[in-house]
Formats: sequence, C-alpha cells, structure tokens
Amino acid sequence: MSESPAPPPQREAMEFDVVIVGAGPAGLAAAIRLRQLADETGRDISVCVVEKASEVGAHTLSGAILDPRGLDELIPDWRSLDTPVQTQVSEERLLFLGARSSFTWPHALLPPAMRNDGNYIISLGNLCRWLAGTAESMGAAVFPGFAATELLTDGDRVSGVATGDMGLAADGSRGPAWQPGVELRGTFTLLAEGCRGSLGKQAIRQFGLDRDCEHQTYGLGLKELWQVAPERHQPGLVLHSAGWPLPGDTYGGAFLYHLEDRQVAVGFVVGLDYSNPHLSPFGEFQRFKTHPAIRPTFEGGQRIAYGARALNEGGPQSLPRLVFPGGALLGCDAGTLNVPRLKGTHTAIKSGMCAAEAAARALADGTVDCAAYDTEFRASWAYRELFRGRNVRPGFRYGRFWGTVLAGIDQILLRGRAPWTLRHGKPDHASLEDAASARPITYPKPDGEITFDRLTNVAFSGTNHEEGQPCHLQLADSDVPLSVNLARYDGPEQRYCPAGVYEFVVEQGERQLRINAPNCLHCKACDIKDPTQNITWVPPQGGEGPRYPNM
Repeated sequence: MSESPAPPPQREAMEFDVVIVGAGPAGLAAAIRLRQLADETGRDISVCVVEKASEVGAHTLSGAILDPRGLDELIPDWRSLDTPVQTQVSEERLLFLGARSSFTWPHALLPPAMRNDGNYIISLGNLCRWLAGTAESMGAAVFPGFAATELLTDGDRVSGVATGDMGLAADGSRGPAWQPGVELRGTFTLLAEGCRGSLGKQAIRQFGLDRDCEHQTYGLGLKELWQVAPERHQPGLVLHSAGWPLPGDTYGGAFLYHLEDRQVAVGFVVGLDYSNPHLSPFGEFQRFKTHPAIRPTFEGGQRIAYGARALNEGGPQSLPRLVFPGGALLGCDAGTLNVPRLKGTHTAIKSGMCAAEAAARALADGTVDCAAYDTEFRASWAYRELFRGRNVRPGFRYGRFWGTVLAGIDQILLRGRAPWTLRHGKPDHASLEDAASARPITYPKPDGEITFDRLTNVAFSGTNHEEGQPCHLQLADSDVPLSVNLARYDGPEQRYCPAGVYEFVVEQGERQLRINAPNCLHCKACDIKDPTQNITWVPPQGGEGPRYPNM
C-alpha cells in the first residue's frame, strides 16, 4: 500500500491590526497615518507593509511631478526635513509635434489642470524610500523582498495575505532551497500594489467591486533617465508633448522633466486601447527622441536607467467600490490617477490617509467594517479633482483632433463642470483590429546613442529573476498565442511588451511562443492588452524584478 503524501508544513503566521500590501505612496501614507493616529489616541495600532521589490522604491516608476497637497496633509513639516523633494517646477512648455515641426502652446492658455505652479519634479522611488523610513521610525514594520501572492480568508472575509513560497522548481515542486511563505494576518488588509495589482484584481473579481462602474482603461508608460550635458540642463523645466510620432487615432504623449544633478527624465505614454497590432510603444518612444525639438537635449548625454509601467486612465467612472469585507483598495490598485493632470501621487496619498482613518476608527469601535473609507474618499478633494477631469481621456476615443477640442471645451471653458460624463469605448484587450487590415509600421534601426533596442535598454533596468522557478507569466491556453494572436493579430505581444519578453521562434521545425520571463519589468501590459486575456501576470519570487535607481 502506497504511503499518503506528507501534509504541507504549517506556515509561520504573524498578527497585525492592519496589513498593507505595497510600499508605494498610498500604502506608506496609510502606514504613517495609522501610526500617527496611534500616537494621537494612545491606542497602539500594529501595522506591517509587505513589498515585493528587493527594497522599497526598486519597483517604483513614475514621471514624476508631485503636487504637494497630499504630502502637506500627511506630514505638514516635510519641507523642514531632509526629504528627496528638491526641484521645484520653474518653467513649463507644451509642444505639439509634427514629423519635423513643433508648435509651443501659449502658457497662458494651458488648462488649469496642466499647470504646475508650486509643484516639484521628483523621483517617486526616492520619495517612497523616504516615506518608508518615516513609517519605520514611527513603529510600522516594513518588509521588502516578500511578494504577497494569496488573499487569506476567514469565511467570506479577507483576514490577511500569504507571501509566496521561495525556492520552487520550474514545475512548481519544491527545490532544495525551498522555503514556505509566511501568513500576515490582520483585522484589515489594505491593497496598495499599484496599477493592475494581482491581489487587487482578485479582490475586485471575488467581491464584484466593479459591478457599478465602467471597465478600467490603461496606458503604458516607458521612461529613461539621462544625465545630460551641462549646457542642455535646465533644472525645474517641465516639457510635455503631443502628436508625432503617434498616429492621430492613438492616445498618448511624452514628457521631459529636468531634475537636479544634470538628470532628465524622458517618458512616453501610449494608451493601451490602440487598435493597430503592428504598433510598438517602445518603437514609438525611441522615434520620439529623434525629433528636432527633442534630440538636442540628449546629445552628449548618457542614458543611466530604463523602465516601464502600466497606469490607470479610466478616471472616476472606472473607480470600483473601494472596500470589501476585511479590507480596501488604495491608490492605483483602485485607479486614482488624474489623467489630465498627469499625476497621481497626491491622490494616492489621500486615499491612503482616508483608508487609515476609517480603519483606525473601526479598530477603536471594535467593528469589522471600514466602509466609511469609500464614502470619505468620494467626499474628499482628491475625488472632486478626479471628477473634474473625468471627460478628458474618453474624449480621445474620437481621435487626437476631436479629443483635443473636447478636452479644451471641458477643461478651459467648462472647468470640468460639464453636466455629462463621457463613457469609455471597448476594453483595451478588445480594441485591436486584424493585422491584415492594419497599416504596417516600420521602425528605424537604433543608433546606439540616442535610440536603443529593447534588450539593451532592459540591461539598464536592473531586472533580475532567478532561473529555474515557475514562470510568472501564465498562459490559460498554450495554443492561443499561435491559433489566435499570431494568426489574426500578427503576435502583438512581441511588440507591446517593452522588454522583449515574448517572441515567436521556430524550434524543431515548429513555430512557437517563447517567454523570456527573466526580462520582465512587471509593467503588466501583457495582462492588460492580450486580446483573449490568455496571459495572467502573477508575482515571481519576492525580491525579483526591476531594481530601479532614482526612478
């Protein structure tokens, strides 16, 4: 008689009042506010923050321009502290680009939402590192290097999270260095994983949080950090652009932000509702840098970092219910980015503060419901700001020209107070047309000085994944990439991925999809854009992925 398999070992468990997943601005703001409230009330509130990156900030990527309103509320004296917020916006320009021409929009006619008076150009990763240190100094536990992979439940209520096992073999079996995950149990679990968070996605589906809202829509942001020649550097300069090289039916734009130390952040955003399967967001980004109005900034300079990240663009009409039994969605896990303002750090901080205050009251009252968070966030200045910008992104369904006209009417004439709310079109994954009817796009060969290929750029992301572990890019049906994606759409995954993870190869005489998972930047574009939703991104082992410096 065969022996029954040994039962799995008991996972170590740790108990907290509040468990927070994600050490971004929303999660860290929640941790700080909880500890502030503990100090103010004299009632201890135990808080832990679990972060999948090897260190706080290593997976954090944004433009970024900081509206200090959220930080002012969270830490009123931050200006007197040694913060990484140094470079105030000194000048801003909006360029409309043709293939060789450019037109500067008069600053006096900029919509109020796009003005950056009193704002700062920052590295969001460095701000999060500073916020994490602040949270720890106040008594919160911050655990980087642990990927939360499972929602724990007690009946129909979320009771915490479990981190993934370490040291699994490629087939999912236990390798020689296997270590079980850890259970982090809490009265409340706050999900602040960023855009398209894996546990947030699960909670939305499990609890039907999106029943009363529109689907979310996304953009893909690509970013390089450069150190430029001294004569090319203008600290505090903010430059945004629209137009070339994107076609008129594709939403997107670009930015150049001049930080301190001769550093310039250059980024490019493409709406993932684009229709042409031949389009490559990375290829468009590299072409953008060759424009006569843009290229001189980088001549004589050096690219020092690269990364990519999806971002929420749906606005308040795509905001799900923010609370579920035992927890809540914070920041970009919910979708609090303000698209016309091109920023979301301040709204993420506010969402974290609102969630913390609701959770602290519930703990004090001995209740298990933090539903007040949803109500209070929707009554806050952050939601009112999102609501005023709600019609900008969906207006670009009608193309760049009409989208710009509609945005001007909505933001300049009506100041976001239109008596209507525009709807989004198809979900991003359903927007591709057949490759046979789409316009082919040929991208120029990179010059190795201003423009680069994807694999060269990936080397500047610091990304690393241990070989031999289960692939964290999971296919529901291994036949779909060939029978649908390649046959109908010419394999769009080989172009929308900004890291060259997906490629179609011929091996042993047969065409197949190769997944180069070690290249992955955790941007989530594949999870969003795959036309049949056949690809699911799940966290790899904790601590793996990009290692962004100063991004």
